[in-house]
Amino acid sequence: MKSKRYKKLPNDTKNLPSEKFEKILSIVKSNCNTKFDECVDLSFRINNKQKKNEINLRTIVNLPGGTGKSIKVAVVCEENKVDDANKANADLVGGDDLIEKIKNGDFDFEKLICTPSMMIKLSKLGKVLGPKGLMPNPKLGTVTNDITKAVKEAKAGQVEIRNDKDGNIGLSIGKKSFEDDKLIKNYNAVIDVLEKEKSNLTIKGDLVSQAFITSTMGVSYKIKLDKSI
Repeated sequence: MKSKRYKKLPNDTKNLPSEKFEKILSIVKSNCNTKFDECVDLSFRINNKQKKNEINLRTIVNLPGGTGKSIKVAVVCEENKVDDANKANADLVGGDDLIEKIKNGDFDFEKLICTPSMMIKLSKLGKVLGPKGLMPNPKLGTVTNDITKAVKEAKAGQVEIRNDKDGNIGLSIGKKSFEDDKLIKNYNAVIDVLEKEKSNLTIKGDLVSQAFITSTMGVSYKIKLDKSI
């Protein structure tokens, strides 16, 4: 049963023609009728010409306008890099001791960064970290010797882009309270990354067939893509 709040939202918006992101953004914001600061979310549908199980897209985008979220970052590193991690404001830092805590089920973090040499030990926890999406990955910049950069980027507005088994990609690009300019910059950053990733994939035609924008508790609208991705 639909709530009174939801009934106040526009109906059948998915049947409306697609519009440019900049135009729809103000409409999506005006629909935010909850008491909390809703997220602005994007979703992309992979072109059905592709065999969805053959598309394995996983990368990161650094959102210039930030995410509006506080990310708890853990770092597994050698003793001589602990100070770097702490200065970069990592929330949890350690070596073998932190690995042991994770092994015992302590997952009090949202992103895990590891140095290459410590990755040998951490990889043994792949069956535990993998399903939670926490396993460090060189492609995502989470296996690195540059701990300072990795932690700062993770906290500044770094978001993972990854398709699910049904060929959908979903991510948040900020909060309703953000100025339009910030959200537009974040959106463009996502499009640029998808365009770059498309060139690295062997696909037929476009990677994305449709794109949508919505808010956390709102309704979705089709986005008219400026670029073929």
